[in-house]
Amino acid sequence: MTDQVSPVDADGMDIPGKATSASRTTLSHIMTHNDTNLLGTVHGGVIMKLVDDAAGAVAGRHSGGPAVTASMDEMAFLEPVSVGDLVHVKAQVNWTGRTSMEVGVRVLAERWNESAPPTQVGSAYLVFAAVDADGKPRRVPPVLPETERDKRRYQEAQIRRTHRLARRKEIKELREKRAAQGYED
Repeated sequence: MTDQVSPVDADGMDIPGKATSASRTTLSHIMTHNDTNLLGTVHGGVIMKLVDDAAGAVAGRHSGGPAVTASMDEMAFLEPVSVGDLVHVKAQVNWTGRTSMEVGVRVLAERWNESAPPTQVGSAYLVFAAVDADGKPRRVPPVLPETERDKRRYQEAQIRRTHRLARRKEIKELREKRAAQGYED
């Protein structure tokens, strides 16, 4: 794990770190006909809602209070999900900043008509911001990776954050340049 300075709460007290396993969770749901799209498979938006629900629970649990979705960095659909499948959405905090957290999510499906192990059908990375009662950002405890896999996920999350911030900066600069050239978007 990288050296991480303990954040300080509003009262100036250090916030102790939390192990990755402390907030890890699994949400499971049986897919029904109400969840399907025109092709007869489960609608991607239904899976995305389950992903956001599980990730939000993990972010709130890790931060010790409300946390809101700030962005979804990536959502990959690997295989279709069918009516009757039991979907398991597994989420954990991969990385923490001062007030934000990256939550990694794996989506697995147990096929209703097979006795095989669950199949990974999707994955996602979401960024959550911890907020106080007034909706203002608040400090979060550092995440303490426990396993080599957790440490790898932490490092990969830092790479995604660097890319996300660089992309935002480049887009902002491009828009400012176009505005200076008289283009209206």
